[in-house]
Amino acid sequence: MTQKAQDLSQYPSLVLGMGCFWGAEKRMGELSGVLDVQSGYANGDGAASYTHILAYEKALQSGQTQGKNHAEVVKVIFDPAQVSVTQVLMHFWENHNPTQGDRQGNDVGSNYRSAIYYQTPEQEAAAKETRRLYQQALTEAGYLRITTEIAPLTTYTPAEEYHQDYLQKNPNGYCGLGGTGVTFPREASTAKPASLQHKVEILQGAQLNQEIQLVMFSAPECGYCDAFKRDIAQHWQAEVDLAITEVSQVPTGWQLGQALFATPTLVLFKQGVEVSRYTGYQGDAQRFWQWLGFQLLTPEQQKIAFESGTERPFTGSHLDEKRAGTFVDPITGAPLFRSETKYESGSGWPSFFNPVEGALTLHPDDTHGMQRIEVRSASSGIHLGHVFNDGPPPTYKRYCINGEVLKFIAD
Repeated sequence: MTQKAQDLSQYPSLVLGMGCFWGAEKRMGELSGVLDVQSGYANGDGAASYTHILAYEKALQSGQTQGKNHAEVVKVIFDPAQVSVTQVLMHFWENHNPTQGDRQGNDVGSNYRSAIYYQTPEQEAAAKETRRLYQQALTEAGYLRITTEIAPLTTYTPAEEYHQDYLQKNPNGYCGLGGTGVTFPREASTAKPASLQHKVEILQGAQLNQEIQLVMFSAPECGYCDAFKRDIAQHWQAEVDLAITEVSQVPTGWQLGQALFATPTLVLFKQGVEVSRYTGYQGDAQRFWQWLGFQLLTPEQQKIAFESGTERPFTGSHLDEKRAGTFVDPITGAPLFRSETKYESGSGWPSFFNPVEGALTLHPDDTHGMQRIEVRSASSGIHLGHVFNDGPPPTYKRYCINGEVLKFIAD
């Protein structure tokens, strides 16, 4: 909410059904000019509560009752001086799939129907005209008929408090909301809202890395998305390719394991099929890197990196590596040691007398009845090895590192 509730009575509202209202509330709230979005229930029979609606839908599906269930909706309050009814509806059409009937993604039932419940003749006209224009775009893209219910608003009840701003309170919360990726014809509006001026395109699967590819599904005006880009994406050095899109549609020809429900969501694809995802970034970069590490590292590497394991001496990688280059974190790609600081210590592990500045963090380690200093990667937090005071000049340090958790990049 951007204004106090008592200040909003002078502004118009539009009641929209887009499936699960958690994601709908977040998506519509991202539009410039929208002042408030409230989750609620509309245009059905009987009590308007979450438990009653679920029970009523079950009874409808089993033939035990008749009537019409309430739809999960969002009440969108907007400032006409900043955004028009048409522009609100453009955002509505693009941010869900209006061709699915009584469902949205994995959520099935008449309570998840697509709907526009208007309150004025202007809203009714805009709803029907934008439906006509978007149907043309959908037909050209190969989609079926729009099933959205367009009707006057007859009943509306705000949802329970725990449903309001749900994805802000629960960034990992589920909601299977995703659009078709079909852009609304922009010539339908002479004044485009700022948040719709960016170019919206579906990623082309053929142009991505078929072997392994990470895709970040982002959104405009998404604080957690901006934080991920600032903390991680803009410094990206990892071996796996990263693509970022603001379209909630899978790359063409590729396959998601389940619907997208929140942003940012990081999905790892192998051979065009989702194998894992990370949702709900809240500033914990090392938690993200650990997730990615479990997807990229071998079981032996994982044991060293995440369980402080140790490879047997003279068995690890890079022991005899003498080329000019840089040893980097195997997950983040961040530089750890330059080859000119590597030396033969005779210990059986790759040894270095000086790390790249800021690359490591040091931690006391009293395991196994010894007092040692553990070395971790500053970027990912993984365990690398230990540092001792018996190295050569000028530092007299010996960074004794497990070769299996190093990656070498030749100059």
